[in-house]
Amino acid sequence: MDEKHTGHGFEALGASGASALRLPGRADLPPLDDHLVEPEVTRDEVLRGRPIVAHPALPDHGDEHSELDFVVRGLVAPGYQVSTDLLTRVGGDSDFASDSSVRKKGMDPATGSRYLEEIAFEVVSTQSERDVAEKADEMHGRGVRRLFAIFVKGPRRVCEWSPKSRRWIPLDAGARIEDPCLVTPLAASALLDPALADNAVVEALKAKRNPEILKLEAAVEAKGTAMAILKVLEARGILVSQDQREQILRCSDLARLSRWVVRASSATSAEEVTIEP
Repeated sequence: MDEKHTGHGFEALGASGASALRLPGRADLPPLDDHLVEPEVTRDEVLRGRPIVAHPALPDHGDEHSELDFVVRGLVAPGYQVSTDLLTRVGGDSDFASDSSVRKKGMDPATGSRYLEEIAFEVVSTQSERDVAEKADEMHGRGVRRLFAIFVKGPRRVCEWSPKSRRWIPLDAGARIEDPCLVTPLAASALLDPALADNAVVEALKAKRNPEILKLEAAVEAKGTAMAILKVLEARGILVSQDQREQILRCSDLARLSRWVVRASSATSAEEVTIEP
């Protein structure tokens, strides 16, 4: 979410109200989906009893949020789910969403509900420093393992929340985020540069052995092998007709091309290379 302001719609919860909202459950926390606000009906959220309203994004936030979702979705490991603006009952008096998050797929047998987010990301544009720090503190207290923020105003930077110091720690330009939720390490720079985000997603798809990526890799290998055959024949002074050249270049069967490479080293004509028994 982007711009967040207090007010608009209901009064802040008092101490007695916060206590009354604490439902029984694991670690004395309410269920993740037992909301204080109405999901997909209102823009209201609650942070430590203070009502806040999440407004539509301005370009600085909206553009960065789109890039964030793209790269996290591309790098997510099998068995995990990426969500945008997932509303979570973080505590007795907190009910809000992070911009992007990763959690295990399926249902948590311990609660009978969805799994809690393991990683959460927040794009910080016009949010107050107080709000973004309190949200991180609340989510960590709920059990979210790691929290990251992308600050888009002033010097653009990526930070990770430190539970020990309770503040955002800037990541170095060369920092890489390694986590079981991600199939490959995520370079912090990829969260700030769309071109690097593209590269990160391509590497992740290769690591996932995406079928379309495998097809592209096989096509490149086939093209390289076909060119090698033609170079061997040329080096040996063997003339290749246009039809024979096209037949070699069109072939995408790597096993067949491998046989043709071997034959090219001893053939006396290009036809001997491509004739199959």
